Parts: sequence; structure tokens; C-alpha cells
Amino acid sequence: MKSLLNRSLLTLLDFSPEEIRYLLDLSHQVKSEYTTGVRPGRFRGRSLAMLFEKRSTRTRAAFETAFGEEGGHPVFLSSADIQLGAKETVEDTARVLGRMFDIIEFRGFHQQTVESLARWSGVPVINGLTDRYHPTQALADLMTIEEAVGTLRGAASVYIGDGRNNVSNSLMIAAAKMGMNHAVICPASLRPEDELLRELQERSDCTGTITVSDDPQVIPTDAVAIYTDVWVSMGEEEKAAERKKLLQPYQVNTEMMHRADSAVFLHCLPAVRGNEMTAEVIDGERSRVWDQAENRKHTIKSVMLATLGLA
Repeated sequence: MKSLLNRSLLTLLDFSPEEIRYLLDLSHQVKSEYTTGVRPGRFRGRSLAMLFEKRSTRTRAAFETAFGEEGGHPVFLSSADIQLGAKETVEDTARVLGRMFDIIEFRGFHQQTVESLARWSGVPVINGLTDRYHPTQALADLMTIEEAVGTLRGAASVYIGDGRNNVSNSLMIAAAKMGMNHAVICPASLRPEDELLRELQERSDCTGTITVSDDPQVIPTDAVAIYTDVWVSMGEEEKAAERKKLLQPYQVNTEMMHRADSAVFLHCLPAVRGNEMTAEVIDGERSRVWDQAENRKHTIKSVMLATLGLA
């Protein structure tokens, strides 16, 4: 496998299964270190620019603690703090930040913005979320599934709800790359883009299967994970009443979980109890959402270590 030094993580489409496997193995290693209190200080003398157009709990906390606890200097920069896209072009901001920071994280709206940062900064750029992709979340999802069931290849997973959002897109890509059997269950109006589905079917490095259904009653009985997300994504708040009516049949409840008795429950958070899942599910014994949230930290740390050549 070629080195990940100076690579940007904009979408998992750009990473081979072997590279994803390496990042997951490294994630397990750094989680073990964290659990046993090991702090090697690998980011000492390094700086991280954290650009946020959208609010965040897990993404900000994961990047900031992962970098800072090993001696690095993370700097939080919201859209209210800098000129990104306002008085200054994205390209000019990227050129400046690339001369001052070792690595950049971006969480915001447009995929084009994070791609421009990567093109013009000259340093690794990590996509902390755009409207199209959420690759660091998908890595944490894979890690959590692996912890729960031991293997990814051939494992069956289900995503149910809004099938065309950034979390669903990245989870489909991750599952296809790692040889999983992944089902997206969603209303026809919220199905994944045909272009992305075709690409995942045609790429030689995507050996998993992706199926799409609008029937919430058909949950694969061999599923090892049932995953959902909020019904209304950031920026779509005006559609809340419409989405709640449309997606009510797709709520993950105890009855649905019983259709796959071995499945764990996953959610990227934040969650709205009573909407996309019931309190009994997210707070129940089969829920792994808190492990999943913690794993954001470890997978993000592994990406930064790898792309900075510090692993």
C-alpha cells in the first residue's frame, strides 16, 4: 500500500479498501492507547486549523481532543471568525492557512469548498462534513460494526430513513469498499442518487452489494447493524413537518429491531427520540451509539496521524 502522507480525506471514494483497512487498524491501535492512558505526543509542535460553517458536538470535540491530547495545537475558526467565502475567496484562505498550519479540517455546506481547500492549501485537508459526504463518520461506523461483530466483509447492514443525505452516501461507499451487503431503506423521494449507485456498482474496488428499497417492513434478518439518522438535516428545517409525515413508517422501534435479532443499533447523533427512533431503541442494550460517538475521536486521530506521516 502506498503511503497516506500528505493525502486529503474528502470522500472515501478516493481511498482503496486496503487504505481504509489500514486506517481502521490504526484506529483500533490508538483506541487501545487511549484506553490504557498512553499519550505518545505525536502531534507535538504541529498545528490544526478547524474550519466550521456548521455547528458540531462530536466533530469538534473529536478533532480538538485527538490533536490536543498528544501535544498538538488545534485552532477553532468559525465562519464568524475568518473571511472564508466573505471578503476573501476560498482559494486565498487556503493559501494562507496552508502556510500557517500543518493540517486543515473543514465542516460546512459545499463539497466544492473542501475540495478547493485541498487543492490550494498544500497541506492535508479532512472533510469533517459537507452536504454530500461525511467520511470521518463512516470510518467510525465501520470501526463500531467491527467491534460489535468482528468482521466487515460479508456482513449485512441496514440504513433506514433519508437515503440521500451525506451520512447515507458515505456509509454506502464504506460498505461497498469493504465488501459488505448494505441495504438502504427509504421513501422513493429520498432514495440515493442513481449516479452514485451506478459508480459503486461499476468500480472494481467496490466488492460489496448495495440494494435500495422503499419497504420498511423488509429488514434483512441477518443484518448486524441497523442505522438511522435525523429526518431533517441542517439547512432543511423548513421541511420538518413534511419529513416527519413521510418518514414515520421508517422509524426504528423495538418491533423493527426484532426483525434482525443480532443487529446493533447505530446513529451518528444528534438524535431526536420519538422521530427516527424510539427512546427504547437508542437507550436499549443493543444500542452502540455511544461507542460510535467515541470512535469518531479514534478514527479521526488515525487519519491525522497517517496523513501527517506520524503513524
